[in-house]
Amino acid sequence: MIQVAVISGKGGTGKTILTASFACLLPQDKVLIDADVDAANLSLLLNPKDVHSDEFRGMDGAVIDTSLCSGCGICEEACVYGAIRKTGDQYEVVPYRCEGCGTCTLVCPEDAVSMQSRITGMIHYAKSSAGPLLYGSLTPGAGNSGLLVHRLRQEAGKLHPDASLTLIDGPPGIGCPLISTITGIQAVVLVTEPSKSAQSDLSRLITLCRSFKVKMFLVVNRYDVNLDIYQEIIKMADEMNIRVLGKIPYDIAVLNATRNGTPVIRTEGPASEAIHEIAKNLNGELEKI
Repeated sequence: MIQVAVISGKGGTGKTILTASFACLLPQDKVLIDADVDAANLSLLLNPKDVHSDEFRGMDGAVIDTSLCSGCGICEEACVYGAIRKTGDQYEVVPYRCEGCGTCTLVCPEDAVSMQSRITGMIHYAKSSAGPLLYGSLTPGAGNSGLLVHRLRQEAGKLHPDASLTLIDGPPGIGCPLISTITGIQAVVLVTEPSKSAQSDLSRLITLCRSFKVKMFLVVNRYDVNLDIYQEIIKMADEMNIRVLGKIPYDIAVLNATRNGTPVIRTEGPASEAIHEIAKNLNGELEKI
């Protein structure tokens, strides 16, 4: 199975729009993953039918047994994260502040505090016209997003072992969720735009992907917004031997399609034509892997 992630150094570059288009255009038997578990949006464009959802449990968190708690407050004083507070005569743990360090369990003289598994998100299984889709939703304020991404990839491989392609809509940035996304995959499609911030983030993203020895391809979205920076990006890609799959012009049809929850390749316009060509180029590269 070939695993490809569409990623970007920053949000708003058109990563999810491009992933949805690839999902519709690439001919392989595929399984789709939305690894942007903090704000999964791929389903908004593919309009899948949800099949079922499972609880996701991250790292253990502290829980206070009020029947054992003497109200001494030692745990509150020991918690450097401010995750324990007094409400009335009882102490309680604020789940979104608890980092799971376990210090409170060590200092409690009554053994009233224990570490317990907690629900920090959900894993959703859905069916779309482009293929089965797995996506996660992290509980607001919860951590462990990298673990949730890892579980999504595990579930996809377990449920669809015969799929020839896993297409992943990756999270923005270069943090833990992205590292969990690109670990062990064959290729990434880097999506950027001609702005100073995007150019800087792209450089950091390339450095990270190189350390994981992942084959990189590049797409420049809205390239005609700033042709000078676009040329700088193309020069950087050439110097780093990164294959440029294509460029997408600014097109109001993209905005309209997104507002309507429709993949842009189902509309007419210069952006749609460019994405068709980019998908063709990507498919040709995947056949070489």
